[in-house]
Amino acid sequence: MPSARLTDRAVLILSGADAQDFLQNLVTADLGKLTPGEVRPAALLMPQGKILFDFLVSQTSEALRLDVAAGARGDLAKRLTLYKLRAKVEIKPSDEAVAALWGEDSLGPEALIDRRFPDGVFRLYGAAAEAAGEDAAGFERLRLSLGIAEAERDFPASDVFPHDVLLDQNEGVSFKKGCYVGQEVVSRMQHRGTARRRIMVLRAERHLTPGASIEAGGKSLGTVLSASESLGIGMIRIDRLADALRAGQTLSADGVPIEAEVPAWAGYTLPDAGEAGDGEA
Repeated sequence: MPSARLTDRAVLILSGADAQDFLQNLVTADLGKLTPGEVRPAALLMPQGKILFDFLVSQTSEALRLDVAAGARGDLAKRLTLYKLRAKVEIKPSDEAVAALWGEDSLGPEALIDRRFPDGVFRLYGAAAEAAGEDAAGFERLRLSLGIAEAERDFPASDVFPHDVLLDQNEGVSFKKGCYVGQEVVSRMQHRGTARRRIMVLRAERHLTPGASIEAGGKSLGTVLSASESLGIGMIRIDRLADALRAGQTLSADGVPIEAEVPAWAGYTLPDAGEAGDGEA
């Protein structure tokens, strides 16, 4: 089955008697739902509700593992240390390798189900990851085809809300667990329905260019974030997209006609005509 060593990912280990409660009080996801054998998405936000770091959380025998963009690991460790105060928790980098594995429904205990994906995608760490293959391009296309966005690779930190990158769609945000950093803003967006920017899957007739403006009828709808040839993901104002589609306008990026799709696993829809177009997202 295909696999890929992910050299752009790194690991932090949180251990100690207070590790679970410490992280639960900071991040968007409900870690009370985390079980052995899986990784779940979560984010640490600014007080204003925008994402500082996103990562995958999993359990080890005695600790929590954070799987984060390699370039962000040091800053994440520093930020968590600022919140530590007197909590009984140790925050240490790990040299564990990280890999992805896909195309099968069940594997051994070393393969952790990646809950961002509908099914059949797993995370490997340590020795199991070191033995993984080199199909990074294949994993990238799989990720893009399903509209799975990651900080650093697809979008810059401090620029997007959790709703923008669909963390509200994959349990990367809990609206029931209580307070965490930035919770008030995120909850307000949820209850008022003001999320207007969304990740969408892009398909084009030719190569897509990351950073290109997505346009229709002479107006900008969003931006191409990442691409692999004619497949990509974009951040799109879905209210403007809905208006363009109702008007029969063609979407394009750098003059290349494109189609924009809601990821198959996501539950959001395009707004109806007349819904407010201005919001916090």
